[in-house]
Amino acid sequence: MNFPHISKTRYLQGFCVVVLILAIVRCNSDRKQSPAQESAVTDTLTTEISVTETAVADSMTQVGELPKLVAQEGTSIWSDPTVGHHRIYSVPSYAEEFPDTNALQMTAAHKWGIRPVQNREEAERRKSELVYVGSNPYFEVERLYRSIPYLVPRAAVLLQDIGRSFADSLYMKGVPLHKIIVTSVTRTKEDVQRLRRYNHNATENSCHMYGTTFDISYNRYRTVETREEPRRAVRNDSLKFILSEVLRDQRNLGKCYIKYERKQGCFHITVR
Repeated sequence: MNFPHISKTRYLQGFCVVVLILAIVRCNSDRKQSPAQESAVTDTLTTEISVTETAVADSMTQVGELPKLVAQEGTSIWSDPTVGHHRIYSVPSYAEEFPDTNALQMTAAHKWGIRPVQNREEAERRKSELVYVGSNPYFEVERLYRSIPYLVPRAAVLLQDIGRSFADSLYMKGVPLHKIIVTSVTRTKEDVQRLRRYNHNATENSCHMYGTTFDISYNRYRTVETREEPRRAVRNDSLKFILSEVLRDQRNLGKCYIKYERKQGCFHITVR
């Protein structure tokens, strides 16, 4: 797989801008915002991300180059024997660690979310209330058929934190770099109705309608490779163990509610 060249300085500059933006959004999202404040934060984030994408987004899959920025010249962190690796523990029970029901998650959705939209046309008119979330160095948003790639700023920050923590954990455990895959984001009422035709377990009163909720696959991941260093394959079970550790930490910090969806193959997550 071939990628265009990107300088280390350019990558770090773009990366620092993203970190600064997310820090600003985090501070603003720690309290309930008025519609005017929410819109201002959203507009700022959307504008800055668009600017940053010029320097970074075209090389998002080159996150595999990141280790070379901090490793010694000619070496890679992922294969450096001098780097100590932490063990992979997973969690004792997925069902017990991530038991948060739809009813519980709905309390957070009502607190932090938007008023549900009827269809895609109405969603287009109300995009100023939300932040666009697209594939980046920390996660990949797969092609969406029954949801749209937008979240309230608070939830967008949470998703970014999860993706970054997952990458950090892979590094600390000596596991080749992979990205988590987001399988569902915000749904309109029509999206929910269509989904219920094929999935009778889908609830009509879905947290996904409030822009506070997203699903992350636990049995599929995107391998990150570079031209110089193709990545070796890693068992999905190992990646699932690491992801569960990251999500447990986020939940224990009070940042989100999580439901382990066994049949759907995903973690159902709502920001708190």
